[in-house]
Amino acid sequence: MAKLLCAVLLGWIAALPGLSLAEPVPLVAQTAEQPAVELKIANRSIMLFRASLLGEAPKQRVHRAEQVIRDVLADMDEPAVRIEPIHDSYVVLLGDQRAFFVTPQDLDPLLYPSAQTMAQAAADNLRLVVSETHEGRNLQLMLRALLFSAIATSVYALLLAAIAYARRRLLERLPHLLHRHNLAVKLGQTPLIDTRQLYPVITRLFWGLRWLLILLLSYEWLSFVLSQFPYTRPWGENLNSYLQEVALYLLNNTVDAVPGLVIAAIIFVLARAASSFSRSLLRRLASPGPTRNWLTQETLQPTMRLTALAIWLFALAMAYPYLPGAGTEAFKGLSVLVGLMISLGASSVVGQAAAGLILTYSHTFRAGEYVRIGEYEGTVSEVGMFNTRIRTGLGEELTLPNSLITGSVTKNYSRAVEGQGYIVDTVVTIGYDTPWRQVEAMLIEAALRTPGISDKTAPRVFQTALSDFYPEYHLVALALPTQPRPRAELLSQLHANIQDVFNQYGVQIMSPHYLGDPKDAKWVPREHWYAAPAKPAEQPPGD
Repeated sequence: MAKLLCAVLLGWIAALPGLSLAEPVPLVAQTAEQPAVELKIANRSIMLFRASLLGEAPKQRVHRAEQVIRDVLADMDEPAVRIEPIHDSYVVLLGDQRAFFVTPQDLDPLLYPSAQTMAQAAADNLRLVVSETHEGRNLQLMLRALLFSAIATSVYALLLAAIAYARRRLLERLPHLLHRHNLAVKLGQTPLIDTRQLYPVITRLFWGLRWLLILLLSYEWLSFVLSQFPYTRPWGENLNSYLQEVALYLLNNTVDAVPGLVIAAIIFVLARAASSFSRSLLRRLASPGPTRNWLTQETLQPTMRLTALAIWLFALAMAYPYLPGAGTEAFKGLSVLVGLMISLGASSVVGQAAAGLILTYSHTFRAGEYVRIGEYEGTVSEVGMFNTRIRTGLGEELTLPNSLITGSVTKNYSRAVEGQGYIVDTVVTIGYDTPWRQVEAMLIEAALRTPGISDKTAPRVFQTALSDFYPEYHLVALALPTQPRPRAELLSQLHANIQDVFNQYGVQIMSPHYLGDPKDAKWVPREHWYAAPAKPAEQPPGD
């Protein structure tokens, strides 16, 4: 039979125009690299053609094979499939007709060790096509497939209804179960579980589990129904194989990731232990002692946070290679994105953070102190890493960037007192014709009349300048720590008392500005040096 087939083939080749047997003609032409073309009959993959044969490209070979197979299947019910060797190639026969050739150049070494093995696999696939074609023409088999599909659809619908019923019953019983466990798990009389927080979380878990079961059931139902009919059976088989491959892939990756996860968990446990040890050590260093501590209560919290951040960043860097997917392109892309974002925003963020550290460790001010930063003043409410908040006496809260504070002059009115409290000061200008002793006495009396100013630490008056038209008197007083009042309110009351005292003693507060020389010299006679309320504490020189 093989010899007869070879003679027929050679005769057919000799009859081709332009060909002669005087010179040997290779069965397989050595052509340029061509894309492989798949031979598929009734959705069933037979094989891939990679080489040209007798001048026919892979695409033409597939077209010829499809025509032969369809013609034979249309004429015969169940034709036999067999293979015959020809030189180093194999021909796959469907009945008495040549279906296609399998050459060594069509071989995929990763899948098949030899051309014969590949030809045998292609013949097996073709037998499945013949069997499924016969099945598709059998009315009894098709009715049985419809019956099985209907049964599977009924079971699928019942399972969906069961899932919906179970979810509804669980949601109905969930509040009672949560309330019972809420009462059972408590510390003293305080429940440890808040059902208002757990209920939405559990309902979302039920929602996700429900849809996961629905998707899996739908997937299995679809693959089973498709597998019942010959034409769609390859699709159902592909669905089943894909699900198995995904499950095996997840299982294998999970098993492979276990050693790395164990190492990463050990690193994180050690990092947590180091963080706890550092916290206890820093607390001891910040505790009061006989010597001056380099770590204070104000710097304790930021130091603890910075130390914990450094430890966890080091732990993350050490554990990163052991995390699942650390070497994938997704992780690499994410690392590049994070690095780009940090580099773009690092100039401002790092600058603000550095300014916050400078303010914290230089003890410029602390929460509760009254300060003046540039043109802003108020009580410090919070010193953060990136900005500082202060409350003004006018009911405002200002948020100042730390970089602005480090670049400005800061006045701290609270460092001159022990504990709470702050310095209150104001400046007035009075003409030279008013005795300076009288002005100082009136300013001190106005300060002592103001509620909230300490009388234990006497207010003081400083003559800060002798201008052309008047001296400048700077009143400095101490606010009571036990009576905290907004500085703006205290200054307002102090200014009101200054006006009242000056009016009481008939002294003009409005300072003169001359356009020409006055008729009489503006000077204070000696007998008026101690005008009320000034008291002669000592005799002036020359008396």
